[in-house]
Amino acid sequence: MSIDFAYGRGHLVVDMPEAAEVTVIRKSPLAKIADGRGAVRAALDAPIGAPALVDMARGKRSACILICDITRPVPNHLFLRPMVEDLEAAGVPRDAITILIATGLHRPNEGDELRELVGDDWIVDNIRVENHFARDDAMHVDLGVTATRGTPVKIDRRFVEAEVRIATGLVEPHFMAGYSGGRKVIAPGVAHQDTIRTFHNARFMEDPLAMSCNLAGNPLHEEQLEIVKILGDGILGLNTVIDEERDLNFVSFGEIIASHGAAVDFVRASTEVPVGRKFNTVVTSSAGYPLDQTYYQTVKGMVTPLDILAPGGTLIIVSDCAEGMGSPEFRASQGRLVELGPDRFLETILGKQFADVDEWQTEMQLKPMRVGHVQLFSTGLPAADHGLTGVEMLPNTPDAVARAVVASIAKHGDAAVAAIPEGPYVIPFSRAA
Repeated sequence: MSIDFAYGRGHLVVDMPEAAEVTVIRKSPLAKIADGRGAVRAALDAPIGAPALVDMARGKRSACILICDITRPVPNHLFLRPMVEDLEAAGVPRDAITILIATGLHRPNEGDELRELVGDDWIVDNIRVENHFARDDAMHVDLGVTATRGTPVKIDRRFVEAEVRIATGLVEPHFMAGYSGGRKVIAPGVAHQDTIRTFHNARFMEDPLAMSCNLAGNPLHEEQLEIVKILGDGILGLNTVIDEERDLNFVSFGEIIASHGAAVDFVRASTEVPVGRKFNTVVTSSAGYPLDQTYYQTVKGMVTPLDILAPGGTLIIVSDCAEGMGSPEFRASQGRLVELGPDRFLETILGKQFADVDEWQTEMQLKPMRVGHVQLFSTGLPAADHGLTGVEMLPNTPDAVARAVVASIAKHGDAAVAAIPEGPYVIPFSRAA
């Protein structure tokens, strides 16, 4: 059996050994929307829990539209221009409209990459498109702290001070916050580093409810909702769902929490996949471009299949990592993991109010390391960085993954193999259907 795993801008074909009893785990098929722009138009005209965009914007003098950064394949080309046209029709001056890239603490998106992200040259050439910088103190408004957990609430002033505020994004499983999109595009998307580093500290990350597909009692989700309420009424959200081919399956628009909830309800039945057992061998991906361009993002693919990985099992992940490890801070955090070992590393971060930048991703890597043995196949990660991963690197040969599967079957005496071609966009659970 040959399986195409999402890898870079294409696929990595893995020829599974004949002895393997392979269970391929995919999302349930979703119907493609033939007319994406028509679906966006319909959503803007009939929003959930809010007036139509053109009506809400009438008489307003400024607007800020948040979009995700390059790590999310959001179909911005479908909805940005209709939104801008509605804002202008309502009387918002073109030069008072800002499209703000919700980078969180990621690097900015500029030049050709920015055009690729936006997907519409007219927008780039006619509308102000800017990056959020979480470390720029002057560009944030201090709104106090959350009542529940005392998280500092500092949000980019371009969003806070706009009269029309819209967060756009992609709704998919998220390994900390349950589901992406909606409220998450605001925080951490356009939050100050103090906000981000607080609800990414070990108190949040080690909470067992901070996990994929779970919103009930999830501390990150709850803080994000509280931050939305602190910002006040009238924030809008546009949420999309796409399939493996990056085609549109769903779009919702309206009040930010309600529109996000509608998208979660739609996608949940497809992405949460009960398989009825655990496996000693799991082969997965980091979902291909753009998510698998750094080792930092690759960690997501390691965490999401944990419910089906048997204790002591082998988790094999394929990820391009064409941009290397990720940020300098993440490299430093991985260096500490390798130097100290998992247990000592965790001890050093448990008491922090402000997590060091990007060390939360190293902390998340501890989760699969506690369950089993992690192996990585990557053609893009420089050999000099292999030691920083903290996992076993497979050889850079065409048959490396297949050989690793053979070895895992022999090691565990179990021919059953779970294969997840789309990686973290699919969340398998060991419970039965």
